[in-house]
Amino acid sequence: MQINRLAEERARWVILAGAWLAATPWAVAPASSWDHYGADAGGRRYSTASEITPDNVMRLQTAWTFHTRELGEGFANSGDLTFEATPILIGRTLYLSTATGKVFAVDAVSGRERWNYDSQVDKRPRRSELASRGVSYWAGTSDMPTSCRERIFLATIDARLIALDAQNGRVCREFGDNGIVILSKGIRKQEGENYGVTSPPAVVGNVVVVGSSIGDNRGASLELGAVRGYDAHSGTLRWVWDPISRAAKIPADAASPMFGEISQQVATWTGAANAWGVISAAPERGLVFVPTGSASPDFFGGERPGDNRWANSVVALEASTGRFVWGQQIIHHDLWDYDVPAEPVVAEVLRAGARMPAILQVTKSGGLFVFNRDTGEAIFPMSEQPVPQDSVAGELVSPTQPLSSLPPLAPGQRVTPEDAWGLTFWDRNQCAEKIAALHSEGIFTPPSLQGTIERPGYAGGANWGGMAFDPERQLAIVTVMDVPTVVTLVRRADFEMMRRSNTYPHSEFAEMRGTPYGLRREPLLSPVGVPCTAPPWGMLVAVNLSSGTLAWRVPLGTSRDTAPWPFWYIHGVPAMGGPIVTRTGLVFVAAASDNYLRAFNVVNGAELWRSRLPGGGQATPMTYEIDHQQFVVIAAGGHGKLGTTRSDALVAYSLPLQ
Repeated sequence: MQINRLAEERARWVILAGAWLAATPWAVAPASSWDHYGADAGGRRYSTASEITPDNVMRLQTAWTFHTRELGEGFANSGDLTFEATPILIGRTLYLSTATGKVFAVDAVSGRERWNYDSQVDKRPRRSELASRGVSYWAGTSDMPTSCRERIFLATIDARLIALDAQNGRVCREFGDNGIVILSKGIRKQEGENYGVTSPPAVVGNVVVVGSSIGDNRGASLELGAVRGYDAHSGTLRWVWDPISRAAKIPADAASPMFGEISQQVATWTGAANAWGVISAAPERGLVFVPTGSASPDFFGGERPGDNRWANSVVALEASTGRFVWGQQIIHHDLWDYDVPAEPVVAEVLRAGARMPAILQVTKSGGLFVFNRDTGEAIFPMSEQPVPQDSVAGELVSPTQPLSSLPPLAPGQRVTPEDAWGLTFWDRNQCAEKIAALHSEGIFTPPSLQGTIERPGYAGGANWGGMAFDPERQLAIVTVMDVPTVVTLVRRADFEMMRRSNTYPHSEFAEMRGTPYGLRREPLLSPVGVPCTAPPWGMLVAVNLSSGTLAWRVPLGTSRDTAPWPFWYIHGVPAMGGPIVTRTGLVFVAAASDNYLRAFNVVNGAELWRSRLPGGGQATPMTYEIDHQQFVVIAAGGHGKLGTTRSDALVAYSLPLQ
């Protein structure tokens, strides 16, 4: 850990002002808090902190920098490491996790480490993901022993749920088996280390709700994407909910009319549909809201006919029992890896002068859907629209897909040779030839042997970075990507030869065992490595939910850190991470593949401030106010798969002390 000079001065000032405040991590509640991954249990990412405003944001400066010393050293696929964590604030302490299985407790004012815990994740296996987006907090009752009365829950990439004493980081031995619950039991675990958890659990009352991250496209039969609820005190399993029904027959009304009933064999062997994104909650209603991914495998559904409900859905469950309350499927019979990746946002939307309890859901396919929180009915109308049907042998494509009446967040139109873009005439012409050779009918074009252009790409649209919601201005603010991708199905007989040929060095290959095809996929890039369609490739988008209209759309980031000097001018670059919004009218976001944290005016999207980060900010920031001083904090550690600058830094900003 290292702390800069300003932080040292700030620490001395805090001591002089009243060192007793830091005697325990939670001695005095802050004026504004951030006690969940998304600020509150419902994930609005909205803060009432008021010291930083559009008028003074230009004066922000680094307050302190904390270093985790975690750079993936020794991990088999350390090149995939990310630092996606958003800290939570409890009292005067920040708690955060790393993908390598460590938890840190950090003084929220000075940036000094209070304690750390190492879960000892095995470094040897190659894992499908190296990510951890954060931890969760639970407070027991006053009649409990002081030790472990307040707990931090960590869910790890090697599928363990661990309870720690929030005060000192010691394992809570009465939870599970000496503080640990093994999550890989009872989920039909397959070979390798492709089952884990990358998002923080949801905590409602005395129940800890956990999803899972499952390595995609290995086969038709993968681990079960079950969501589970555990007793927060004892670690006892309370309930299990499986998004894929295992009943002998799935009623016709649970599938589209085209598919009708689905056989027990399909229900038995289909896997995944897992909730790898963040699960949100409405504690006052006793509900959790679960975003689910696609059934296995992502790009061929011949072995899983039907709509595959409740994959690719947002689902409301009773937190205490796991009872299904309602669900809305966003994608029928997914063939595009269009997981529902982002945290469902619990909010109130203003319609016809009345406030309605709502769930806001953004998607990889570029949609923004709004549902009634209690019933699941669409507040903004949805319609089933016909989609392209020309698929490979053995596939049965859903005839329609649900579309929201709200403005699309990302383009979904067909990519043509006329859309080709390049830094030079040469690479533009190369892109035009590449596009002309591919199958391209716009959004929901099925994968093909020829190669299909997918727009939005399989990384979004919107991804796990999700959205922030300004309840006063009724603005949904979303980080969006527009980088088309290419998906090619490969006949089983040709797959191994193609994979070993080194002809496609930028492609990702997947076996999709149990199907007639293997998979090759990659971004649609020019020979010099830039997207074949014109920028912006990354955007910050605001939708007004009072009017149901687009409020503004601005490019996010520049090519400053991804291109050589003459080409730094491109605005709007690929991004991973999310925004936050404050009552004073500021949107803070990093996310873009340059090393900056930015502040935008929430009214019109104008950039007001930016600061250089020590690494890629592929995370979601957070903010809080303590002792009348507001801090903005961001994990700036980079993203291995996006190729951004690696670091181990957690950076805090504040206004200069008067």
